[in-house]
Amino acid sequence: MGLIVSMFGFTKEQENQIREAAPGWDVAFGKPQEITADQFAEAEIVCGWHPAAVQGGALAEGSKLRWIQSGSAGVDNFPLDKLEERGILLTTASGVHPVQMAETAFAMLLSFTRNVHHAIRNQVAGKWDRAGNYGELRGRTIGIVGAGQIGTEIARIAQAFGMRTIGVRRTGQAAPYFDRMAKTEQLDEVLAESDAIVNILPGTDETYRLFGSRAFERMKNDALFINLGRGTSVDTEALTSALQEGKIGGAGLDVFDPEPLPEGHPLWSLPNVIITPHIGGMTDRYKERMADLFVENLRAYLKDGAPAKNRVDYKQRY
Repeated sequence: MGLIVSMFGFTKEQENQIREAAPGWDVAFGKPQEITADQFAEAEIVCGWHPAAVQGGALAEGSKLRWIQSGSAGVDNFPLDKLEERGILLTTASGVHPVQMAETAFAMLLSFTRNVHHAIRNQVAGKWDRAGNYGELRGRTIGIVGAGQIGTEIARIAQAFGMRTIGVRRTGQAAPYFDRMAKTEQLDEVLAESDAIVNILPGTDETYRLFGSRAFERMKNDALFINLGRGTSVDTEALTSALQEGKIGGAGLDVFDPEPLPEGHPLWSLPNVIITPHIGGMTDRYKERMADLFVENLRAYLKDGAPAKNRVDYKQRY
């Protein structure tokens, strides 16, 4: 038996779920600053991630760490090379995010089509103004770049709105709720065909600044661009120029490069931009879903020696 360290801030009921899933194991719950270096060094399993705390103990020479359960879907902020070299398993929180991420995407899309973003600004100014273009999602084409669990949920809702759905994924393999699936090398075709593009790609070398000036030039001049993936997949200055010059219709942005978006950046004041501060994955159901995932993976790890879901492929970087 060994030690499990959790920094995720679970409720007492969720903590008990975890203890019951690992009888005989010691479990330490607490904030990163409440877990000692000795506990990190002794931990075989860590749930959560705090670079300074974990690297100072769990990744130190001679530590017992064998598995990290991330609380996020993206792992581009992890020392992946070091983890791979040490043979440490890493699992993501994929599957925890589809509902809230899809709802965030549609909050932005509906705000644009129904001019809610302008109405809110006018409300703050105490201004009655009905000017503007009012459209519909029905009959429009949505291109979803990154057709995993989140992308599939976005496609499901899009079809309920009467939209045509095109997915983009590395393999091009078909998935439910997509009218068509394209490979990454067919992205240009999808950009040209879509009325809305939703980007939910992870942060990797392959996705770095995938959306640059060339991509925005291929989009329709009234197309909407929604970024819920990683800020590094977008060339921020190219996006800003595309919005200022009318090459695309608008952008809903939850992630940025750099992040936070610097004070005074032009994106803050553009009328065709909606900005949220990287909250697309937040929900009051997060801890509940995270506890269920961790318990399922924990039971598999104790039974079979490896977690059941979301193991990171270090070669793919996600």
